[in-house]
Amino acid sequence: MQNLLNFTFENIDKYIGANENKSAGLLDFKSPAELNKLVDFAVGENGLQEGEFKEALKNYLDYSVNTGHKQFLNQLYSGFNLPAFIGEMITALTNTSMYTYEVAPMATMIEKEMIRLMNSFVGYTDGDGIFTSGGSNGNLLAMLSARNKLFPEGRFTGYENRLKLKAFVSDQAHYSFETAANIIGIGSKNVVKVQSDKNGKMIPAALERAIKKSLEMGETPFFVAATCATTLLGAYDPIDQMSEICRKYNLWLHADGSFGGSLIISKKHRHLIKGLEQTDSFVWNPHKLMNIPLVCSTFLVKNKDTLYKNITDINTDYIFHNIDAVEDLGKKSIQCGRRVDAVKLWFAWKYYGKNGYENRINHSMSMAKYAEEKVKSHPSLELLADRQSFAVCFRYIPEYKTDINEFNLKVREKLRKEGKTIVNYGFHGKTLAIRLVIANAELQKEDIDLFFHYFTTAAKELSNIKQMENEFIS
Repeated sequence: MQNLLNFTFENIDKYIGANENKSAGLLDFKSPAELNKLVDFAVGENGLQEGEFKEALKNYLDYSVNTGHKQFLNQLYSGFNLPAFIGEMITALTNTSMYTYEVAPMATMIEKEMIRLMNSFVGYTDGDGIFTSGGSNGNLLAMLSARNKLFPEGRFTGYENRLKLKAFVSDQAHYSFETAANIIGIGSKNVVKVQSDKNGKMIPAALERAIKKSLEMGETPFFVAATCATTLLGAYDPIDQMSEICRKYNLWLHADGSFGGSLIISKKHRHLIKGLEQTDSFVWNPHKLMNIPLVCSTFLVKNKDTLYKNITDINTDYIFHNIDAVEDLGKKSIQCGRRVDAVKLWFAWKYYGKNGYENRINHSMSMAKYAEEKVKSHPSLELLADRQSFAVCFRYIPEYKTDINEFNLKVREKLRKEGKTIVNYGFHGKTLAIRLVIANAELQKEDIDLFFHYFTTAAKELSNIKQMENEFIS
């Protein structure tokens, strides 16, 4: 066993070391067919010998995307966080669950402290919260909480269609709200998409018009969601204006900070979430801008009793004994078995401190601004929307006439399959936008310079090939 552990940690060390090696690629790309030839994915009748197990471990690391690499710019999360990684290992080692203090004394106390700390940033003075399986789950809990506040008996009797419940989200909001409406029985078609402006922010006047229209049709508006950093543009909805409308019509106001919620810890930039303390609930994913290993997500509520009112009566004396002078967290979670995700966040926050994490968020914002300036200063790059926060959307304009969407996608795919850099894309209207996300707090200017060097060089190479083809045809 010791030999196998040594081999494992040697390969982990090699994998982590590649994060700082600019000449090392972040991916040895293989197609699905190639992977099937290289790796035996089937489980055999007999177990593996030690050498075969080592090969399987090495294959996994060799052909996985290195998300800690500084050219991994593809998702709303990236980077490597050593204290959080250690916390993740210890969590797996102790292998407990979060339902009772009895089996998770340290983890229970840590989760309670993390929820208290996070609520203090949000401004929920008498709030509560729970760690969840992700932002989508948190958005589900928010909609469920709003429904149960309006119709408490629904916990026992089920949803009554006569209520005609309507939820309102931005047309830039995450798809999980439609999923949530489906799961709690309202139906995804009863999620109203409210118009956003050119910068991706919900228009408050459009929200109020949609609510009034719903009331006139005899429906029951009950839930509004603000997005704190949209997935494409990184836009923050105007919570302060939305909260006034929600108070006027007595609607639950939720803030989805799955991507950009961590900005609240920055005194310099928290003005983007002005009015957050006026919301009823908030989702915050530390596994994104705080670089905690997946999954680390919290659902926070303004009123302390909210989570208990989401649960039907619990009479499970085989698990909840009430013998310790502390609440068992399982009584306010829709999950029974639940991972200990608070510990890795606690390790990281203790390691960096409040000031250290604030500095990391501020640094990421400054790097996003630097990336925006790089786009603006390059003659062949076009900024497709004003930068809102951590995301920069742009495209390359080739010198010859072509399908620019298709061209930029080819550049992106060329870089991905070469393993040099991975950056994502989406559509801003009908325009394909390369979405550069600055989520790794370790990024420096030279890393961003290298990305744009890779991108513009690949674009020039494709342009030259196309020009040569045109000259040959003519």
